[in-house]
Amino acid sequence: MVDHAVGPAFKEALSRYLRFLVAERGGATHTIKSYREDLLQLIDYLRDAECTRPADVTTVMLRRYAAALHSTGYAPTTIARKLASIRSFYRFGHREGWVSSNPAQPLRSPKRGRSLPKFLTGDEIANLLIAPSATTDAGLRDRAILELLYSSGVRVAELAAVNDTDLDLESGTVKVQGKGRRERLGIVGSHASQAIQRWQPVRKRFGKLQSATRTHPLFINKFGGRLSVRSVGRLLEKHLATAGLAGRASPHTLRHSFATHLLDAGADIRSVQELLGHKSLVTTQIYTHVTTSRLLEAFESAHPRAQ
Repeated sequence: MVDHAVGPAFKEALSRYLRFLVAERGGATHTIKSYREDLLQLIDYLRDAECTRPADVTTVMLRRYAAALHSTGYAPTTIARKLASIRSFYRFGHREGWVSSNPAQPLRSPKRGRSLPKFLTGDEIANLLIAPSATTDAGLRDRAILELLYSSGVRVAELAAVNDTDLDLESGTVKVQGKGRRERLGIVGSHASQAIQRWQPVRKRFGKLQSATRTHPLFINKFGGRLSVRSVGRLLEKHLATAGLAGRASPHTLRHSFATHLLDAGADIRSVQELLGHKSLVTTQIYTHVTTSRLLEAFESAHPRAQ
């Protein structure tokens, strides 16, 4: 939905662009929301500059907007994301013909240092996985969720979208749909399989399933509806606190831990790339920096000639 305060020209262009992201790019709901918010912020800025049509936007205007973001104090990563949204919007507009040239093409994102992904140690993971109660229905569900996230390395949004028909415990796999609607298989280890098997009979009484079809969400809320990404994030925060790890992790941290622990154990980086669903090996290679960093720390703390 586009803000009612947006002028008609921008409103039409933005609506068409968001529909394109959903229909042709298969964008996730939270991704679409981010693009929409980034572009609405730009439109507000342009309205103050008395520019109400996307066709009237110039590169100079966009550079001034980027400078305004810098002066407001946004982090380089946030500015880079906002400028990427603008470039994508105008690429679409140029393709569709409602702008004669792409004014965002010359924009350059600010340089940003690449931070290493945060991960939990093996002991911390173990404490987290036993944090949910094994004597309540919600606890059994949450244990299955955490075990599957760590076992498969899937994104939280991918896990929330899993149906019971996507799961094959006999082969130890789960089918997920990643970014760009690319399907892949995640690995369901023995501990995750056991946790899911304990959850499955409980699910029937946990909440009345809303769908009358044979396909149902694997993880549901107490009302029988599909568990949302936000709800998974909240339950993870709760169990992190129980495990004494509050503030140490995000929903993505289990995915980071999955990749780091595999590489630490000698897994091939291309296999990890496939399991993570990364389109480019470059994205996966950041985890090799994590493991290298840990090796250096171990060397410096233990080797007599390190100092």
